[in-house]
Amino acid sequence: MPRLYLIRHGKPAATWGGHDDDPGLDETGQAQAEAARDFLMALPADERPSRVVSSPLARCRETAEPTARALGVEVEIDPGVGEIPTPANLAAADRGAWLKEAFQGAWADIQGDLDYDAWRRDVAGALVALVARGDTAVFSHFVAINAAVSCLTGDDRVVGFRPDHTSITVLQSDGKTLTLVEKGREASTSVL
Repeated sequence: MPRLYLIRHGKPAATWGGHDDDPGLDETGQAQAEAARDFLMALPADERPSRVVSSPLARCRETAEPTARALGVEVEIDPGVGEIPTPANLAAADRGAWLKEAFQGAWADIQGDLDYDAWRRDVAGALVALVARGDTAVFSHFVAINAAVSCLTGDDRVVGFRPDHTSITVLQSDGKTLTLVEKGREASTSVL
């Protein structure tokens, strides 16, 4: 069965409460991206990803680049594995407070102009479509990874899992559904 390696981006140069809406990686994040590449390249040939997919945001693209270079492929950009959308009427400065509140509850309880429970199912659906084309490394975000894991485990909490930077969660597919093989490394994180 094809495998999907769901990797949280490396440590960004700024946090989601900072002034930069799309920060790249800091030095630690760059080292983490190289360590993720090394882990993926050390997999047996029949389990190694042949594709690299990333969220459109810089921290994910920069985390994906070392793996793509090692595999000799281009990073494919897919908004379906991107960051959770902020409500349209929310000021950028208020995103941090909105996220903190959202993280305390269930997907259906998130306040905004979007059905966030449907968004989490869309993230899982995007992953099913990606792995249908073979073993794939997907570089994504804390919330999107929680969305996928919550769908697979039936846990309706927005945060049921705390993937560390460059944590690698392994999923597999029978072509129609995803199965959680192994959660990635968890750590205390500044997201909460």
